[in-house]
This record gives sequence, structure tokens and C-alpha cells, in this order.
Amino acid sequence: MATTADIKNGLVIEFNHDLFSIVEFQHVKPGKGPAFVRTKLKSLSTGRVIDNTFSAGHKITTARVERHKYQYLYKDDMGHHFMDSETYDQVPIDPKLINAPQFLKDGDEVEVLIHVEENKILGAELPQYVNLRVVYTEPGLKGDTATNASKPAELETGATIQVPLFINQDELIKVDTKNGTYSERVK
Repeated sequence: MATTADIKNGLVIEFNHDLFSIVEFQHVKPGKGPAFVRTKLKSLSTGRVIDNTFSAGHKITTARVERHKYQYLYKDDMGHHFMDSETYDQVPIDPKLINAPQFLKDGDEVEVLIHVEENKILGAELPQYVNLRVVYTEPGLKGDTATNASKPAELETGATIQVPLFINQDELIKVDTKNGTYSERVK
């Protein structure tokens, strides 16, 4: 059993009959009254983010969650299939448990969160940035770069994102998987 003094970003706790990951926290000691810890908790089952305040010294139950490297293999009607990089076991994972399934391509490595006590897969996280090739985009017009304009581009995974006008077909770009946006051109 842990207390609020043990709270840190990324810690997984059992709260309201669900597992929550701590996204951010702030220890507050007001001039009057007892100290407390203000937190943002992300549900590992629904992905919903909630705010919660714990009084200082409050007992919390931590969950034992391990992160393992898995390699993406393919997609079929059972879900996305991954292979454990150490044991070579293959597991299907529901696309709802993956943070950005539209940016997955064959051979990508992801971190899979596993609840150890229940031996249950809680989710899969892509790296923050992935490099993808632009399969199709309209050519940019010469002299049309003065504004911060963008155009749609289809990526090799089938996803479509907005890119700057100077990006051309067959270029490699870096995509932010957290918000699904263009980051930069890969040289």
C-alpha cells in the first residue's frame, strides 16, 4: 500500500474499480488547511482523463504494470497482431487499446502495457514520433509559401494528415502520434 508521497508521472493505480495512469500531479500546501495532491488520471480501459484531488497521506493502491517491446506484424478481423521481441509469442490487440493505430506499419516497435496480476494487455503505445512516407499529395504551387497554409497528404499506412505546401509525394516525414500532426521533414 502506497501513499500520495509515492505519486509520480506514469504510476498506475487502482481507483474507483479501474486502473488509472497518472498523467500529471501537483503537491499543494496552502497557507491555511491541510496539504493535498491534485492529479490528472487517465483510465487505461476507456482512455478518459479525469481530475482528482487526494488529501496528503491518503493511501493508494498501486497496480503492477510492466512494459514490453512488441513488434507489429499485421492486421486482420481479430485485430492488430504483435510479436513479443523476447519470447516470440504472438498476440492480437484490439485497435481501441492502441494509442494511434492509423500510423502503424509492418515491423514497427511498440510498448505494450501488461497488468501482471491478471496477465491482461491494457494497451499499446507507439513512439511519440514515427517516420512515414507520403504516398499521395497535390503538388504545391510556386510562390504559395508566404502563408502558413497546409494540404492533405495520404501516408503509406493509409492515414491522411495535413502537411505544409512544400511537402511532395514520396517524401519521408515525421508524424507526432500523440495528436496526429506533421512535425518535420526527415532528411
